[in-house]
Amino acid sequence: MHHANHFYGHAHVLAAYCGLDPEDPPRINGYLQHGWNVVDGLGAGTPYVSGRPIYVWSEQTRRRAWSMGRRYATTVGAPFLYLLSMAEPGDGTSREGTIWYPFHGWEGQHIAGDHQRLIDEILETEDGPVTFCLYWHEYRDDRTRRRYEEAGRVICHGYRGLRWRDTDTRFLHHQLTELRRHRRVASNRLSSAVLYGAAVGCEPAVYGDPMQLAGEVRTIADRIRRTWPELHGAHPDPVAAQESARAELGADVLASPAELREILGWARP
Repeated sequence: MHHANHFYGHAHVLAAYCGLDPEDPPRINGYLQHGWNVVDGLGAGTPYVSGRPIYVWSEQTRRRAWSMGRRYATTVGAPFLYLLSMAEPGDGTSREGTIWYPFHGWEGQHIAGDHQRLIDEILETEDGPVTFCLYWHEYRDDRTRRRYEEAGRVICHGYRGLRWRDTDTRFLHHQLTELRRHRRVASNRLSSAVLYGAAVGCEPAVYGDPMQLAGEVRTIADRIRRTWPELHGAHPDPVAAQESARAELGADVLASPAELREILGWARP
C-alpha cells in the first residue's frame, strides 16, 4: 500500500464503510487520490509504477489521468463523502460564522505570502466570528499560529501522517464536525476543504492573496480560477458552487460497500 493512501485516515474511513476494521485497513491495491487536484489524481512528485491502479474521485479526474497516459484510473469518489454517508445527521444547532482555511505548505514546499494582509482582508469581508483552521505545517509554526490567534479562534484538524506514522485517523471526522458548525467555508485557494464544506451545506468562498509555494508554477493557480469561477469570489452563488463541488468530489460515482471492496482488492481474504 502506498503510504499516501493513509493520509487523513482515508483508508480507515473506506475500511469502516466496507464493514472492515477501521483501525487496521487492508492493503489498497493501488494509489488512492488523497486530495483535490487538477491533474491525474496523484500528489505532486508521487512516484508511479506503470500499470498500477489509480483510484480517483471524479470522472473529470479520470479523463485527465487517461489523457496523461494513466490507463488504469478508476473513479471511486472522495473518502469524505463515504464518511458523510455513514455519519449521524447534524445535531440541528444553528450554524454561525466562517471556517477559513489558509493555503498551506507541506514537508516538500514552504509557502510565501503576507499572512497579516490576508487576515485583514478576511476580517473586513466576513460578517461573523471566524475560525482559522491551519494545516499542521503552519499550526506547528508558533509565529504563524500566533498571528492567527490574535484574530480569532485557531484550530487544526490533526496531522496528515507520513509513511504510515502518526496519522490522525479521525482527521476527516474532526473536519466534518467543524464544517457543520459554520455557515461559511472559505480559503484563498480552491481546495478539498472548500469542496467538503460546500458538500455539507456551507456557503463556500475563495478570495484573497493566493500566496505561493516554493518552486510553484503559478499558471496552475490562475487556470483553476478561470476554470471554476462559480467557486471563486467572496460571495459566489451557493447553489451553483455546491453542484460543482459535488461533481469534483465524485458524488455521482460512489460505490456500495460490496462494490468498493471489489474495486480496492478487499473482496478476497
